[in-house]
Amino acid sequence: MTDPELERRLHRYQRVIDLSSELALTLDLDRLLNHVVHAAADLCEADAASILLYDEVKGVLNFDAASNLSEPLMRGLVVPVETSVAGWIVTHREPVIIDDVDKDPRHYGGVGEATKIKTTSMLGVPLIAKGKVIGALEAINKLKGKFTEEDQELLMVLGVQAAIAIENARLFHQSDLISELVHELRTPLTSLNTAARLLLRPNVSDEIRDQVTDIIASETERLNEMTTAFLDLARLESGRATFHIEVFDIHLLLSECVNQMRAKAEEEKDVCIHLDLPEEDGGLPDLRADRDKVKQVLLNLLSNAIKYNVPRGKIDVKARQKGNELEISIQDTGPGIPPESLVHMFEKFFRVPGIEKSVQGTGLGLYICKRIMDAHQGRIDVESKQGQGTTFILSFPLRSTESLDG
Repeated sequence: MTDPELERRLHRYQRVIDLSSELALTLDLDRLLNHVVHAAADLCEADAASILLYDEVKGVLNFDAASNLSEPLMRGLVVPVETSVAGWIVTHREPVIIDDVDKDPRHYGGVGEATKIKTTSMLGVPLIAKGKVIGALEAINKLKGKFTEEDQELLMVLGVQAAIAIENARLFHQSDLISELVHELRTPLTSLNTAARLLLRPNVSDEIRDQVTDIIASETERLNEMTTAFLDLARLESGRATFHIEVFDIHLLLSECVNQMRAKAEEEKDVCIHLDLPEEDGGLPDLRADRDKVKQVLLNLLSNAIKYNVPRGKIDVKARQKGNELEISIQDTGPGIPPESLVHMFEKFFRVPGIEKSVQGTGLGLYICKRIMDAHQGRIDVESKQGQGTTFILSFPLRSTESLDG
């Protein structure tokens, strides 16, 4: 072995050692996965690298990160275990080098069809933490020549460190989330406990019994909302939320959401919802996004606009194309938000001081909305003046629909 060659190998192994230290200090899962795929591509001198994490419950692999894709929505791609190279790696717990994927029956072409990125050669290794396979790390398209045993050895070492770091990040997140959940559950549980004790008292009047029953119903609904919100939050923050991308008619979705919330608006506050959509020039362009998650955001904002509105108030829902973006605004006629609270509206568990006692909520809805909009590379903004109502504005990038043709 020549001195330059020895120096090159030593440099590559030193890079792995340095990376191991960096990964051990990263507890943000998205940042960690992004760091790993870029490091893998660099180490193996490959065009790109990707991580597919195994979902034990569903028995599939989720395409979670790639060095050549900036779009978080690609996380929605599901790769079958039975008919993919990554699945073979996970099942056999072994690395694999493929010089020509077109000649290998294990190659799954679904990712390439969705991303329009051609894979020619591939090196993949299993991600194993505490004896359990959690996914696969793949480097694709060697820049010069073919993938070597040395490449495989380096990627295996990186894969071991990456798997440990991924599990540590998940456990840290899980522990932090459980702590937050327990803290938030205390208030409604205390109310339910007090209500139950009141009902057990002898000679409770019908009036008090009705009041206590209303409290139990209200706190039970609050617990249900909270657990649902925490499940959404856990999926988003752990990186296990998947996005199923499709092209759909936003006009129809907005009409669907407004019609769904009209009865609630009239029953709770006698609030009128007005939908303003353009009909000229073909109306609105189709949106390429996760329809269910966009609907979740819209319903959350409409629910808030009802909840925080004044009796016999109004809600205006408007959608317009502005350049390369689709803008949706939801404006209410509520009391508005104090200026000092506006900057905190999308923070986890934040609720406007004073309002939390009169209106039920978890403080998670807007935070989850922001995470969903971030995943779509969109924005959610808020404008408000006290006494004049509040407007939430969603801005979605209008992507090409061509990448869904395959």
